[in-house]
Amino acid sequence: MQSTATVAENSPRRTPTPKSSEFRSDIQGLRALAVGIVLLYHLWPDRFVGGFVGVDVFFVISGFLITTHLIKSPPRSWSDVAKFWARRVRRLLPASLLVLFLVGIATFLVAPQSVWADTGRQILSAGLYVVNWDFAVSSVDYLAADNAPSPVQHFWSLSVEEQFYFVWPMIIGLAFLIGTKLGRSKRIVGFTVLGIFLASFVFSIWYTAAEPAMAYFITPTRMWELAAGGLVAIFVLYIRPERLPFSSLLGWIGLAGIVAATFLIRADMPFPGYIAFVPVLSTALVILADSRGRTSVLPLLSLRPVRFLGDISYSVYLWHWPLIVLVPYASVKLGRSESLGVIDNIAIILVSIVAAWASTAWVENRFRKSAFFSSSKKTFGFAAVAMALVVALGLSQMVIANNLVEQNEDELQAQLDDPDSCLGGRILLPSAKDNPNCEGMKSLQMEPAAAKKDKSKAYADGCWASAPYESKPECTYGDGSKHVALVGNSHAGHWLPALERLAEEKDLTITTFLASNCSISTLPQDLSTPDETKGCQDYADWVTERTTQGGFDAVITSERQSTPLDGMDWEGTEAKAPEGHKEILQRWIDAELDVVVIRDTPYPGGQDINVPDCVAKHEDDLDACSGTPEEWHWMDPLAASAKSIDSKRVSVIYPEDWFCPDGRCEPVIGGVITYFDTAHITATYAETLAPELGARLSRTGLDTFG
Repeated sequence: MQSTATVAENSPRRTPTPKSSEFRSDIQGLRALAVGIVLLYHLWPDRFVGGFVGVDVFFVISGFLITTHLIKSPPRSWSDVAKFWARRVRRLLPASLLVLFLVGIATFLVAPQSVWADTGRQILSAGLYVVNWDFAVSSVDYLAADNAPSPVQHFWSLSVEEQFYFVWPMIIGLAFLIGTKLGRSKRIVGFTVLGIFLASFVFSIWYTAAEPAMAYFITPTRMWELAAGGLVAIFVLYIRPERLPFSSLLGWIGLAGIVAATFLIRADMPFPGYIAFVPVLSTALVILADSRGRTSVLPLLSLRPVRFLGDISYSVYLWHWPLIVLVPYASVKLGRSESLGVIDNIAIILVSIVAAWASTAWVENRFRKSAFFSSSKKTFGFAAVAMALVVALGLSQMVIANNLVEQNEDELQAQLDDPDSCLGGRILLPSAKDNPNCEGMKSLQMEPAAAKKDKSKAYADGCWASAPYESKPECTYGDGSKHVALVGNSHAGHWLPALERLAEEKDLTITTFLASNCSISTLPQDLSTPDETKGCQDYADWVTERTTQGGFDAVITSERQSTPLDGMDWEGTEAKAPEGHKEILQRWIDAELDVVVIRDTPYPGGQDINVPDCVAKHEDDLDACSGTPEEWHWMDPLAASAKSIDSKRVSVIYPEDWFCPDGRCEPVIGGVITYFDTAHITATYAETLAPELGARLSRTGLDTFG
């Protein structure tokens, strides 16, 4: 960028021409710092806890540089806008689409089938630069929280920037057009950028408090960060003198703010919101200061290694994350541990830098400087073809994965319909010992990719109350004369397939009252927002009233305590939570309902094991995905409360033996994968447990299940 000079006042026929300036070494240094802290955070997240703010540094830099360019050469026609887009395409798309294509190929070669479908969808949306919205939707999906990390997850920020690049030249061009007609170009442009900054910032604060998971990814909550860079550009070009007073000090304050954010901001803080103002303001100060001299930040940010990293920072960002995600898969295939050590991390850093240097020299620079792509039409034609190839690759990955799932589902259904089959939990029945069909059921019958989609009908039928729990759906299964309410969170819902099997046998009609991540208790949980906490409480009150006055004969309930009580840690929650369940249980007893509590299942998530992904990686060594009952144990305040109640109307079923036969909790039983994530039972395995569950219900002595 070039140094500023006095700018003549606007006239109706003249757009102000900011002064020119030399290359900004400090900005290249900021790029190096940004990509460096992101890289360190991804490799050592427990040490560089706030390293994700490097993305915010990039946003401010991008907003500054792009706004500077647009102010110097404002778009005056659609042709100018198209030329701007074409330059961005030549600069950014060749390397990014190359990485996406190679990630797709590598996923086929080294990643387990269980991640193919999700990765394919994400490659497709990343190739279209809308993957941030894909991740935003997934982020609020309680069941997606434990999915394996995506090798293209880092493309969310690139999608935000590309969406910014798409709309920004039109916004600035329109502001200049209006400003020129009014004779106030500088003011109109300045107020336009300021207005976008303020609107997005206010929205970011509000939405981060309301929907923190989605807020992290979506463009409207991030636009203010890019606009902040635009405000700096306007100040530098139109307002500021040659040098700000104390510019060196401002530069050091800004640099210190970025470093402090890297170590003090944590992933559990609501972000971006107002907290992101720290790295954004800090970056803006460094750029605004434009400090020079031996006492400034410039000598540090201009060191040759720093400049080199800054020059290749875009490609380093592209390459590092796929390596971090895919190398463990390759390591397992080679018979090594999937856990990365210090040497592995250092190797990833070196490979990322070498790959980034190569792609910068042979891809980015070649395409950007190629005479062939000097035409906007040729540039857009290349972009369309390259994006189509990436989209086709992602789509083919999804199709292949889905075909494998559908074929496996048909095979499993045939075994479910066979009364002599020992599939899944049927192998635990006493009759299995004399059944010759059970001999071959030790081998894996279920594809891991199929397991990840093997969920109860409650999901497809929309039976879930989700945060903030304003909607209260009910679903009904069976048509028996005895009416049973299935109540609880997702750990009640995963028993629905077994209960459906039992509905005809025991003359049951089952009505679901299921809430995602919300316990039916009189005590508030520490959910994402106060509105969600209150909504969960209101939902629990409604369910209690509905089930006690709705003509039900019995309640079957089960829950996982997935979040602490409001204002408590886990230890305090375990001690206090039974009280909140006891009052609900007593209301059901007072309403003369039979109550069955199914103690929560053993919890593989306690060891950070996503069961289908683990099975896919260790099909020849399933012990790597198993654990002891002590390792997979988790608190269950609901069961503890039910056990403390002296009433013939309450019974507790303990299912541990169905998941941990012979004292070992297994990822595969009777050829069926037991969980579709870290904690929820696959529908197939739950269905095969129907005989066991039916026998236990009969032994409760409760009239409804006699």
